[in-house]
Amino acid sequence: MARNRVRIARVPSLLALSLSTALLLTATACGSGDKDAAGGPDSGAGGKNGDGPVVVATTTWEGAFAKAAGAEDVTVIVPSSARHAPDYDPRPSDLAAVAAADFVLYAPFEPYAEKIRQAAGSSAKLVEVALDNDAGKASAEVTRLGALFGTEDAAARWNTSFKSTYGTLQKDLKAAWPGGRAPAVVAQVFSVWSARMTGANVTGTYGPEAVTAGQLADLAKKKPSYVFDNVHMTTGEVLPDAGAEQVGIVNYPGEDLDLLAVYKNAADTIEKAMTA
Repeated sequence: MARNRVRIARVPSLLALSLSTALLLTATACGSGDKDAAGGPDSGAGGKNGDGPVVVATTTWEGAFAKAAGAEDVTVIVPSSARHAPDYDPRPSDLAAVAAADFVLYAPFEPYAEKIRQAAGSSAKLVEVALDNDAGKASAEVTRLGALFGTEDAAARWNTSFKSTYGTLQKDLKAAWPGGRAPAVVAQVFSVWSARMTGANVTGTYGPEAVTAGQLADLAKKKPSYVFDNVHMTTGEVLPDAGAEQVGIVNYPGEDLDLLAVYKNAADTIEKAMTA
C-alpha cells in the first residue's frame, strides 16, 4: 500500500518566493483546461500524478479529513505549530502548491479562503470542509470526501476503525465518571464534541467570540464540574472562581494527519482530569 505523503509548505528563501510567485501566476493563467479531461480533478482517484488525488489542505484539520478519506498525497499550507491557524497569512510559496492540486480543501471561517480561491484558478476543485469532530459529522464528511476523491473503499475502512475506536473511548470515559455520574460540563462551541464523547451533561457553551461578564455569570450559575476549552481558540481561564476545572481540548491533528489521534488524546486528557 502506498504510504501517505504529507508535506508542510515552507518558504526557504526570497528567491524561492519570487520563483513560486511566477509559478503561481503562470498556473493560474493556464488553468482554464477542461476539468473532466483524463487526470483532472473531476476524474477522482486518477489524479494528476496517476497514484490518486493530489490534495492541498489549508490546515492539518482538513488534511486529516483528506487522509481519513483515502488521499495519500496531501500538502498542508498552515504549519501545525501555528497556535491559531485562522490568523496565519499564507505566503506566495504556500499558495503555489495549489497549482499542482486536484483538490483544495478549506474551511469557510478561515480568512485566507479568498486567497486560496484565487490561487486555485480553474485547475483545482475547491472543496469546503465542514470542520467538526462530532462523531457523526466527522464520519459523514470522510464519506463525502471519499466519494469526491474516488477512494470510497478507503473511507469506509477508516469509518469502520473509527466506529470501533470511538466506542471504546466512550466506554472508558464513562467508567471514569466521578462518583459514577455524568459530570456537568461547560464547553467552548468547538469542543462540544469532546463533551458528547464523554457522555457529559453539557450545561452551557461559550465562544468563539470573547465571553462577556453576563455570559460568565450565567455559566457560573450552571455549577459545572469542568470547562472543556478549545486550546487553539482559548480566551484564558473561563470560570476561575467557580470551582470548575478547565480542560484543554485540541481539535487540530499533528503533522501525521492522524484524525483518530485527536479523539484518543482528548479522551486521555479528559480521563486524567476526571480521575485526578
